[in-house]
Amino acid sequence: MSHNDRVQLTRSLNLSDAVFVGLGSMIGAGVFAVFAPAAAAAGSALLVSLLIAGVIACCNALSSAWLAAKYPQSGGTYVYGRERLGRIWGDLAGWAFVLGKTASCAAMALTVGTYVGAPKLVGVAAIVALTVLNLTGVQKSALVTRIIVIAVLLVLAATAVTAQEATQPAEFLGSGILPAAALLFFAFAGYARIATLGEEVKDPQRTIPRAVVIALAITLVVYAAVALTALSALGADLATKTLADVSPALAPVIRVAACLAALGSLLSLQLGVSRTALAMARDRRLPGFLADLRLAEIATGLVAIGLVLAVDVTRAIVFSSFCVLLYYAIANASAWTLGKRVVPAIGLVGCLTLAGAVLWQL
Repeated sequence: MSHNDRVQLTRSLNLSDAVFVGLGSMIGAGVFAVFAPAAAAAGSALLVSLLIAGVIACCNALSSAWLAAKYPQSGGTYVYGRERLGRIWGDLAGWAFVLGKTASCAAMALTVGTYVGAPKLVGVAAIVALTVLNLTGVQKSALVTRIIVIAVLLVLAATAVTAQEATQPAEFLGSGILPAAALLFFAFAGYARIATLGEEVKDPQRTIPRAVVIALAITLVVYAAVALTALSALGADLATKTLADVSPALAPVIRVAACLAALGSLLSLQLGVSRTALAMARDRRLPGFLADLRLAEIATGLVAIGLVLAVDVTRAIVFSSFCVLLYYAIANASAWTLGKRVVPAIGLVGCLTLAGAVLWQL
C-alpha cells in the first residue's frame, strides 16, 4: 500500500474526549479487576505498591506524551520505537501492544461475565456488542466512554461514604510489593489509548500531552481513595472479596458499576488495539487487509473472543501486564533519544523490574 493510498482518519476528538478515553480504560480495569489479587500479594502494603506503580506510570506518561507530540499518528510506541530505535524495536513494541491489549480485552470481557454470572457466554457477547459499536465510529465510542466513567465515579464516591469498618486489619506483606505493583500497573496503562488515537485527536501536539497527564492525575487520586476505603472496610478480607463487599447496602449498584467500568475499559482497549494493528498493516508488518480500520476492528474482536474461550481472567491480566511493561520499556528507551534523560531512565528501569516481577507469577 502506497503512502497516498493510506486511510486518512478524521480528527474528531477534543481534550475532554481524549481524557475520558484514558479514564475509561484505567478506572474500570483498576478498581474492579486488579485490587483483590494485588491485595492478596501485598496486604496493607498495597498502598506502597500503588505508589510504585503510579511513579512508573507517571514516567511512562511523560515519555509517551513527548513522543506522541512529535509523532501524532496512530500506532503509539510501534511508531516511536521504529523511528527512534529501529525497525525491530518498533515491531516488538507493536506486537507487545497488540498481544497484551488483546489479552486485556479478554480480561475485561471476562470481568463483565463474572459479575453477571456467566463469564464465557457474557464475555463473548460483550466483545461482539462493543465491536459493533466501534464500527459505528470513534466519536460515538468516546461519548459512551464518557457516560460510563461519570457513572462509575459517582458509584465509587457513594461506596466510600457508606463503607463499613473492617474487623481484621490487612497484614503488611513486604515480599509482595513488586508483584502487586506489576498487577496494579495493568490498571494504569489506559493513557496508551490516547496516544494510539493520534490521528483522530484535534491539535495532537497540545492535546495528547495534556490528556495523558490529566487522565493519569485523576486516576491516581481515585485509586488512592478506593484503596484506602477498601483496606479500611475489608482489611485482610480484601484479598478474597470485591468492592461490592465494601458497602453491602450498595452491593447491587456496585455490581452494575463494575460491569459498566469493565465495558468502558473494553471499549477503549478495542479502539487502541485496532489502530495499532492498522499502523502495522500500513507498514506491511501485519496482513494488508488490516490496513482497513473496519477489518482491523473485526479481527481484534475475533481474537479477543478466542482468548475469552481459552483462558481465565487472572492469566489474561498477568500476560497483559508483562506485554505492556515491555511496550513501555521501549517507549522510555525511545524518549531517551529525544534528549530526555532522568524520567525515561526511571521509567525504563521500573518497567523492566516489574516485568520480571510479573513474569515470576506466570
